[in-house]
Amino acid sequence: MEKVSEEFKTGCCPRFNPKSWENKEIKWKNKLFVKDHVFCIFHFPLNFGKVVVKNMEMIKKADALLTEPLMLSDENSLWGSDIYIAVSKEVPEAKMKKISGTFLTKVFEGTYSNIGKWVKEIKEYVKSKNKEIKKMYFFYTTCPVCAKAYGENYTVILAKI
Repeated sequence: MEKVSEEFKTGCCPRFNPKSWENKEIKWKNKLFVKDHVFCIFHFPLNFGKVVVKNMEMIKKADALLTEPLMLSDENSLWGSDIYIAVSKEVPEAKMKKISGTFLTKVFEGTYSNIGKWVKEIKEYVKSKNKEIKKMYFFYTTCPVCAKAYGENYTVILAKI
């Protein structure tokens, strides 16, 4: 019987390493994503799982999975958010989006109820670097089931500067 790595013990989301994202400056040029939309009520997602499963099936079929998953959320309204799933190549039948820019990142751990506090912290962090935020993306690093299994619930905020 094959031993399951502690880094991937759930069979779903890999264990997240916060050091690789904490206080980084990341530059992307035309980073490729599958884009979709999730319906929300006051930022609470209603069809997130269904949307992710649909897109992951298309991505797997196109053999466009990345070894390190990255899914961003653009919380652009109380009633919905756009999600971006990083891929290695174009995915037929999917809406594609390329994202470019320079981003400052900060890692947070805890429940999503802290999001307001985290947004305030990333704003202060970016200001301390004498930069201005143009846009924010949220990287929810694991699904709720895996977060519970690992005992860690990390969120990375990427601030486009």
